Amino acid sequence: MRPRPPVNGRGIFSGTGLIITGLAATLAALVFPIWSYADRSGTAVDVLNAQTVSTRYGPLSALDREFVTKVRLAGLWELPAGQQALRKGTTQAVRTAGQHLVEGHTFLDQRVRDVASQLGLALPNEPSDQQKQWLATLSSAQGVEYDRQFANILRIAHGRVFSVVAQVRATTRNSLVRALADDANTTVLDHIKILEATGYVDWDALAQEMASGSTPPITNTPGPPGPTTDPTPAIPVTPPASPTYSLPPPATSPPPSEP
Repeated sequence: MRPRPPVNGRGIFSGTGLIITGLAATLAALVFPIWSYADRSGTAVDVLNAQTVSTRYGPLSALDREFVTKVRLAGLWELPAGQQALRKGTTQAVRTAGQHLVEGHTFLDQRVRDVASQLGLALPNEPSDQQKQWLATLSSAQGVEYDRQFANILRIAHGRVFSVVAQVRATTRNSLVRALADDANTTVLDHIKILEATGYVDWDALAQEMASGSTPPITNTPGPPGPTTDPTPAIPVTPPASPTYSLPPPATSPPPSEP
């Protein structure tokens, strides 16, 4: 019987050890980033949690608070712009658009003040610097030039707000903010349509402006005092009936020529 060759324990151990070591290293590489990401501060999740406060209507994020502020700011300049259009508009379509702005923002301003009161949020009492500039531009314009400026400035502003409303409505966990976003969506969409119906919207300029412009960044509006966590379930909110508006037929002809 042929004797068995001696077993090279070192060789077998070395090969098996390499395999085990490789597997262990791979597992560590997969696990470590998950552990370190969840553990370290400064991540997006960490920032979100730091800026979100608890309310009886559900978590209130920084974006939620910024949205409430923007609804109030919109009314502070668009309502007087609508009142101005009722006086200065040279066509019935422009005056009708002004009436829609007045009605829509009278309704929304009441809603946002009610929401802010329940959430303990402070609201601004005057338009932003950019909004003041828009009002100044409209105040200095006359005749057909006023109609053009009114339709295009307001249409650009509403287009920017529309995307913010959609983002808030899709992500908010706060029932009051969600109901306010529903009302804002109805009102903003109505205003977009009524401004387009004036026939003065410059579509090429609008596309360029929307592509180059952006909404102002979140300014970390302070939240109401209170704990950052709340085990109690959020109180559901039944939104009030949004106003309905009658729209004129869309304008299919070019804007009236200047006399």
